[in-house]
Amino acid sequence: MLTRKQHELLMFINHHLEETGFSPSFDEMKAALDLKSKSGIHRLITALEERGFLRRRAHRARALEVMRLPGSAVPPRVDSPEEVAANVVQGNFGRPPKPDKPNAITLPLFGRIAAGIPIEALRDQGQGVDVPISMLGSGEHYALEVAGDSMIEAGILDGDTVVIRRGDSAENGDIVVALVDENEVTLKRLRRRGNSVALEPANRNHEIRIFGPDRVQVQGRLIGLIRSY
Repeated sequence: MLTRKQHELLMFINHHLEETGFSPSFDEMKAALDLKSKSGIHRLITALEERGFLRRRAHRARALEVMRLPGSAVPPRVDSPEEVAANVVQGNFGRPPKPDKPNAITLPLFGRIAAGIPIEALRDQGQGVDVPISMLGSGEHYALEVAGDSMIEAGILDGDTVVIRRGDSAENGDIVVALVDENEVTLKRLRRRGNSVALEPANRNHEIRIFGPDRVQVQGRLIGLIRSY
């Protein structure tokens, strides 16, 4: 699933390639999407690469190749930044155990969270996941499906389901759900470095991102993982 901005950028690049034979510049893409910085374009391109829609040709400037287009010309609806934050931390955090599963509790499953480049966490109230009560302990909890490979060296793989304890604080080194700039949600290891906050991947092929303390909000802390084979 692509976000609206990812869809808009992909279609703009494809149209530019068809019209000119070469990919647009970062300034052209920034202007077309009405973004304030090139870093936003970089994140969108990387997300499209990870999903197999774009490819960058090595050692060539302005060399983007469209690998495929989404099946529908209409981009899916994406929640606003305010809704993204609300979707991650609000809702029914854990329903009573089912009678036929006395040792399990059903947690709401809040869509997919990127373990690579952040994407919007989309809430689906119709889905839930059964989790052993012994895993949870105290507090409120929810589950998220992982998309991406940036946490593989921590044993978190694409398609895994992570169990999150809701909260706005974490210790150095905890793996957390972090809300960046009120519109990007990601799963990373948290490190505080003086007045900065670092979100560290567990994959040497991904870069550490460093932010001011007011740009990162902890939405919860990883306490468990569920994997289907």
